[in-house]
Amino acid sequence: MDGGTLYSIGELARRTGLTVKTIRFYSDRGIVTPADRTPAGYRRYGPDAVARLALVRTLRELGLGLETVRRVVDRRLALAEVAAEHAAALDVQIRILRLRRAVLTAVAEREPTPEEMERMHQLATLSEAERRHLIDDFLDSVFDGPGPGGPEGVPGFAAARRSMTPELPDSPSDEQVGAWVELAELSLDPDFRASMRRLAEGHAAEPAGDGPVTPRPDVVAVARDVVGAAVASGVDPESPRADSVVATLTARCAPVHGRVDDAEAHRRLLHRLEAASDPRRDRYLQLLALVNGWPAPERLAPLLDWSVAALRGRAPRRPGGHVK
Repeated sequence: MDGGTLYSIGELARRTGLTVKTIRFYSDRGIVTPADRTPAGYRRYGPDAVARLALVRTLRELGLGLETVRRVVDRRLALAEVAAEHAAALDVQIRILRLRRAVLTAVAEREPTPEEMERMHQLATLSEAERRHLIDDFLDSVFDGPGPGGPEGVPGFAAARRSMTPELPDSPSDEQVGAWVELAELSLDPDFRASMRRLAEGHAAEPAGDGPVTPRPDVVAVARDVVGAAVASGVDPESPRADSVVATLTARCAPVHGRVDDAEAHRRLLHRLEAASDPRRDRYLQLLALVNGWPAPERLAPLLDWSVAALRGRAPRRPGGHVK
């Protein structure tokens, strides 16, 4: 066929795979125009209509609106510009759909009430600024503000705060979205906030040591290092085999400003390890690692539970044999 060949609307439909009704619709709106008409008024289209309709079909399948399609095929709008803008819009839609899918997946696993489901959806669809505000409020409640022995201004707390801050990526996986929702729910729990606050205040109340650069001992890290082998070996925390482990633990966690490893140090250590042994703390750190794409952290609950049991079974006694 040469350049002068004209097609009926039926022939054009066969060549493009579009229906006659669809081609007539585009023709009525000026997106593809007939090159001529028969004496009876039937439309005839030139060869360029085939390529034009192929482009129209592709653009419509990509989701572009009719007016945008008209401007592109008429060369009044650059195709590259349209493609870039539409790709950006699709990115937003994809993110929204992934968030919805993640919420539905979490709902299927947790079987929440309708009210809980609504809360999960709200947490999943928070903006970045809203997520930041929620987490800042949680961390403020843990690390900031006055109080008896409170943590305000304690060295090392700025780093601790940063290490507990979730950063949901721009294109999170379903697992990351689900982890964020659960983490956000935890951070809004007043009892969990109070538990974490007590842990921070316990650390703040410890003497800082012999100089401004001497850090407070991190009892959780010490417990992990000292009792790990005993837990792995199945040592009973109340058995005589645990005596030397407990002695090392209490000695290393005792205040470092010259005090001996006395009953008060033992009591304080037990109190801090009890505060740290809240299983929700472990869960928060696991969710945090998933949200931030970090390696999964070691579960500390077994080590802390062992340490607490060992210390309780060896509570120092007052003079006269009474338990301190």
